[in-house]
Amino acid sequence: MGNVTKDVYLRLDNRRNKFEADGEGVKWMDLAFDGTSHQFYGRHAVFGGAAVSLEVLSRFGVETVIAGSKMKFADGELTGMGEDVAEIYRYILCQDDNIAYFSPSQTTVVKWQVPTEGVDWVFVDRSAGVNRELVERLCDYLDAAPNTKLAVFDSKRMEQMHMHKLKKRAYLIFTEVETDVEGECKCICIGKDYIRFGDKLVSWSLQERQDLMTHLTSHSIIAGSILGAVMLGKSAEEALLLARANVENANLDGTLNLSRLEEMVMGEDYRLEKSKKEDEVSEVVETARRLMAPGKGILAADESGGSIKKKFESMGIEDTEQNRRDYRNIFFTTGDLDKYASGVILFDETARQKADDGTDFGQFLSGRGVIPGIKVDQGLENFKGSEEKWTKGLEGLPERLAEYYQMGARFAKWRAAFEIGEGLPSEMAVAENTRILAEYARDCQAAGMVPIVEPEVVYDGDYTIERCAEVTGWILDKLFEKLREFEVDLAGCILKVNMVLAGKKFATQSGAEEVGRATAEVLRAHVPEGLAGVVFLSGGQNPEQATENLQAVTNEGPFPWPVTFSFARALQDPALEAWRGDNANVDVARKAFAERLAATAGALTKG
Repeated sequence: MGNVTKDVYLRLDNRRNKFEADGEGVKWMDLAFDGTSHQFYGRHAVFGGAAVSLEVLSRFGVETVIAGSKMKFADGELTGMGEDVAEIYRYILCQDDNIAYFSPSQTTVVKWQVPTEGVDWVFVDRSAGVNRELVERLCDYLDAAPNTKLAVFDSKRMEQMHMHKLKKRAYLIFTEVETDVEGECKCICIGKDYIRFGDKLVSWSLQERQDLMTHLTSHSIIAGSILGAVMLGKSAEEALLLARANVENANLDGTLNLSRLEEMVMGEDYRLEKSKKEDEVSEVVETARRLMAPGKGILAADESGGSIKKKFESMGIEDTEQNRRDYRNIFFTTGDLDKYASGVILFDETARQKADDGTDFGQFLSGRGVIPGIKVDQGLENFKGSEEKWTKGLEGLPERLAEYYQMGARFAKWRAAFEIGEGLPSEMAVAENTRILAEYARDCQAAGMVPIVEPEVVYDGDYTIERCAEVTGWILDKLFEKLREFEVDLAGCILKVNMVLAGKKFATQSGAEEVGRATAEVLRAHVPEGLAGVVFLSGGQNPEQATENLQAVTNEGPFPWPVTFSFARALQDPALEAWRGDNANVDVARKAFAERLAATAGALTKG
């Protein structure tokens, strides 16, 4: 079920003199369909929407109809476009390898009609208009036809509340975002350059194609091919190979039939790539697993010079290198550190300082069985003409990572900060910061180090918990989109994220149970299953509050990935209060830190 459209691809000449900018700086095209303004040196009309899936399945030998339509596929042509469904044209303009759309009329959505005969499958295409009424009618039908299997294409344009109900009933789910799957259904992720079906993976590309094809058409071809293969009892491996061969060789005249596809996938050009999950476990993946060891968290001792100066000044402590070294040394020499901490994030200065035994702090921590990591971003800077910030540090990063690796660091951290306010964060800030995070993560893995990506929604704001959930989910979606674009192996990548709660300045503060529920919902909806793990930042919460909220999140588990903490102030503040710059208080400070660390680790067990 879905829209029935007719895509008209228009190839334009390359003249630019017919483009004009309006008062807002938007470029408009002087376009006339008689060709007097631009020459259309290529026009091609094909059916789109659900009709693409109809054609693919028909070429696989599967008898298929579109709900509410008389459309059929026979002798290489789609027929049956009658008065019941008006032909809707969507014009697709192609120039200089760019594609744009404009639709002169509203699309017509076909209506679900209960089949008069029993069917084996129902496929909800990405173009379907999914609403409450459709979901209820379809679920009623599935209840009455228990042998009918459901496949859905989970498009972002669909209403998520209703899609969630359908996905719970689905045998197959097609998605453009890596996602957790529920029950016994199988999830197929169609990325920009890859297709993943379970633990199988192939890459695909249209770069060598002479004609242009939109992602709407190409993704429908992939989905239809995999669905057809599953219907015919093909394996996940065979389904992926058939889909890749079909999308890479289809043209605007149509797709390939099954026999031709089967011939093609026997050749060398269509071998199945090994999924990263099937490869020998890399050093980065193994390190990530050790960092996410059950019952342990990560100590963040990576405050920048400016941050620790403010902290010391608030306690009347002189901000000297020796005092900074002595302060960090309290944590690294605490007896139970290795029992409750899998790793420690260091600042550049700290990584170069010495422990009491004369070894570098990184070597000292490794000797205790604690993995040393390093903060590699270089702080925040305002976008030009904006109050929003971006994170510096990409310049020269590969060289710095190579040095830190030689110093013993096996993971790194990079923080991006997002404030919630009127119109904030902006799409520009989210897009640019997530791109930077992804580029950093790629460079980390190339250097043999686990990247911790930290997109922090700043707690010090005036916003509701609902707004925090909305913004956090949006940022996470964009982050994982960028991580895929930069080919970051999620099995060797850790997300450091804020808990979902109302801003510190909001009149009504969030209770722990509320925080636990909201945080769990956002993570499950926006964090892909293959990630190495999720660690929470304390983000300005006091130690007791951060631990209580962590416990509430734990109680909402289990999750598809390990979940733990990576706190700084929420672990350090009691020790700082006890030490106050006087090394005569070191033992008391260690005791305060050990108690706080044990209490926080205790929140990783359901209670």
